[in-house]
Parts: sequence; structure tokens; C-alpha cells
Amino acid sequence: MRFRARCTFTLLIVMFHSVLLWTGCGQEEPQEKIFVRPVKAVKVSNVTDFRKQWFPGRAKAHQAVDLSFRIGGPLISRPVDVGDRVKKGRFVARIDPRDFEVNVRNAQGRLDRVKAVLTRAVSDFRRINNIIREDPGAASETLLDQKREALDAAKAEVRSLKATLDTAKDQLSYTYLRAPFDGTVVATYVENFETVRRKQRIARILDTARIEMIVDIPENLIALAPYVTNIIVEFDAFPDRQVPAKIYEIGTEASQATRTYPVTIIMDQPKDFTILPGMAGKTTGDANPPDNLTNEFGFTIPVGTVFSLDTTGATYVWVIAEETMMVNRREVKTSELQDGGILIIEGLEVGEWVVTAGVHSLREGQQVKFLEDVVEQNG
Repeated sequence: MRFRARCTFTLLIVMFHSVLLWTGCGQEEPQEKIFVRPVKAVKVSNVTDFRKQWFPGRAKAHQAVDLSFRIGGPLISRPVDVGDRVKKGRFVARIDPRDFEVNVRNAQGRLDRVKAVLTRAVSDFRRINNIIREDPGAASETLLDQKREALDAAKAEVRSLKATLDTAKDQLSYTYLRAPFDGTVVATYVENFETVRRKQRIARILDTARIEMIVDIPENLIALAPYVTNIIVEFDAFPDRQVPAKIYEIGTEASQATRTYPVTIIMDQPKDFTILPGMAGKTTGDANPPDNLTNEFGFTIPVGTVFSLDTTGATYVWVIAEETMMVNRREVKTSELQDGGILIIEGLEVGEWVVTAGVHSLREGQQVKFLEDVVEQNG
């Protein structure tokens, strides 16, 4: 019995080792799994591509004026109300003209009297002058000098009274307050029959036939402003409508707070809908600068795209090769920070992809894939 038990035990050990040997020969060695890291990326584009950049702004009337009288007096007529359209030259208010009409008549009367004096002075001077010329001893030179002085005084008085009369006529014309351009009355500040003061606001008129919008352009783009064409404007109130516009004025002084320059664009009022002053919107356009100017610009990428590895001051980005989807570290030269990121002036080309997040967790030659829904177009 003891011998049989020992044989059984030995047989079990042999079978166990056989199973292990068979299992080891039939199983392949496990392969190392390659980890493809998803990354957020941006495609480099030139800053001259205005079409991908929208600049916000707010509409305002091309012309706006608060009308006021140059003189004061009781208001006797204000034939316009808020919302009325007025043509250039139409009067919108009038002051009682009676006192000013009296001033004109008085100035005219004084001028007429002095003109009569001037006529006599001319006649007297000519008569004495002719007498002396025909008979030098018949009249003295002193008398001729007196007549000449009287003539000069009368001429001076006439000139003075003509100026007084012109002033009186101007004052009378100032009793009319007229529209300086075609526009719409948007506010009135006084009621009829009130006594108004000089330079007191009477009515406000806007010219809405043309609309302006002021947008702020970053300093790295302002040099391109003169070359921007195909400008379009979209207003929040009309999201599906695009209004063509053009540049009206380019500011030459940057804001100290935002380092942006004001650029005014202007557009005609559309025929099928109305843009009102104060409406918010945004604008974009195409920039077509000369080649020598284009070369002066770089690329703006997110700040988190760049990184450093040592204390030498070198700056790098991870560039993705689209053929292999592998990253390669590349040294770049940066400039100042912009509103949309940091300006790269050397080391990148248009159309290249760069990683914008998690740059410190990548290694040279690592394979990556675009993280869905976060791939950006730089601009």
C-alpha cells in the first residue's frame, strides 16, 4: 500500500510539470501598448486674416447735433416733435423777432442819415478842390483840409454803421433755428412760448441715413487697417443680415488701458431694415497688405502653447506633424503679449498645428490625436 501511494504522488508531480510546460509553450509574450495622447491643438494662421476675427462695436449716427440759439428771447414757434424727419434748412424753432427787427430798422436809419452826410461831404470837397485848381487864391488849403477830414469821417461812419446793420441783420436771422442737415428729431428740450437763453439746448437731430461704428483694433493689427477691404457688419438685432461698410477714420492714439486703436467704419442705412443708434454689432473684413508689410507680422497663439526647458531663455512649442501625428519640439521667438495670446515672430509657418495645453506632459516623438471638439483655428 505504501509503495502504491508513493507512485501515485510521483505521477501527479509529473503531470503538473507537463501542464506548466504545455501552457508556457502555447502562450505568446504580451506586447507593449502604445498610448496615443489626446491633445488640444491650434492651427497657425497669419494675423492678416481678418476674416476670422470679429471686432465688437456699437452703432451711432453719422452726424448728431444739439441745436441752440445764438441769442435769447421768448420762443414763438417750435413746429417739430420727436420722430419728425427734417430737411436741411428747415426751421425747427423761432424766437420772437420784434426787438431784432427794430434794431435792424434803427441801424438802417442811422446808416441812411450818415450816407446823406457823406454825399454832402463829397460834394463840398470836390467844390473846394475845383475852386483851388481853377483859382489858387480863391480858397485856402486849410479849408480844403477841413473838407477832406469831414469826408474821411463820413466814410468811416458809413463803414461803422454798415457793420452795425450787418450785425443787426445777423441777430434777426438768428431768431430762426434751422436744421444743418437732413435728419430726424430725436429729442426736444423746451416747450413753445418759453423764454430761452443763448446756447440753451432746443432740439437734437441725428443723421441716420449713414451709420458709423467705432471698433477697437489691437496694436499688432492697426498697421493693416488701411488695407482692409470687403468689410461687413452684423448687428445683434439682425443676426442673419450683413451690411457692407468701409473705413471712415483710423485713430492714431492707442488707449492706455487696452492698447487698442479706435477705427471708425461707416455704412449706408439698409433699405429693408433700420439700424438705430446704440445697436450692438460686430465687424470683420479682409486684409490685403503689400508683401513687405505682411512679412513684418507673426502669428498669435495661446499663451499656454509656449514653454521653456532650461535657464537659457529659449522658448519652445510642440509642433504636430499631420502625416504621423507625432509631436516635435521646436524653438520659437516670441514678442509681446496680445489680447488673443502671445505673438510668435520666428519659428512657425502658416498651416502648422501646435499643441495648446498639457505641453509639459509630452515627450519628443510622442504620438497624439486631436481632442474632439477642442481643435481650434487660430486667428
